Amino acid sequence: MELFYSNSFDGQNCRLDSDESGHCIRVLRHRNGDRVNVIDGLGTLYSCTIIDDSPKSVLLQIDSLQKGWGTHPYTLTMAVCPTKNIDRFEWFAEKATELGLDKLVPLLGHHSERKVLKSDRLGRILLSASKQSLKAAVPVLEELTPVADYLRSQRDSRALKMIAYCFEDEEHPRNSIRQSICRYRQSLPAGEMPEYVVLIGPEGDFSPEEAALALECGFVPVHLGASRLRTETAALTAVEAVYLEHLD
Repeated sequence: MELFYSNSFDGQNCRLDSDESGHCIRVLRHRNGDRVNVIDGLGTLYSCTIIDDSPKSVLLQIDSLQKGWGTHPYTLTMAVCPTKNIDRFEWFAEKATELGLDKLVPLLGHHSERKVLKSDRLGRILLSASKQSLKAAVPVLEELTPVADYLRSQRDSRALKMIAYCFEDEEHPRNSIRQSICRYRQSLPAGEMPEYVVLIGPEGDFSPEEAALALECGFVPVHLGASRLRTETAALTAVEAVYLEHLD
């Protein structure tokens, strides 16, 4: 199934940008009268007919639409410190989107080695992964945010807020992420959509001060098993844990 993306809608028609238009007309050889599918990045799939096959600006007539297409029965925010090797972080972002991700928040921690992030490139990866995995919603990408600032912003959130760190803390024993998800789901009122926020630190882990602030802000400590995982592996494992707990 081919999917195109547009953020230009006027109610009856939509228009593809130059990149999407070139792919549609020059690469896939679509022409006037062809039926194609377009996503808006917000969760709606549009069934359209090409009425102007310009390779620089395709115009389409909207025939029908389907809201909530390709969605999942929960919301998931991954707040992750980008890795020193940016390829690893981009790999995580792609795979997390394929499984089910609503928001990606790159974090800047005390031990972060990467302090700069190219948001434009990462945004294109999220869009491509959404289309590839047949989702009409593209994950929201936040700006690089200091860990402490993000933690404080989540103080009043009603989501299940989890932080994974490697060091031992006898005062705050860690449950597995699966146990935490199961207990949270059992406590939800019937019909309420689960909300999750997961924090994953950089190669050098969160600092004790960051972990303490997270607990103060309502985050619960979790572990991802006995193996020592790379940042991107730990982050994807958390995404998979949420995904698998919600499979029918």
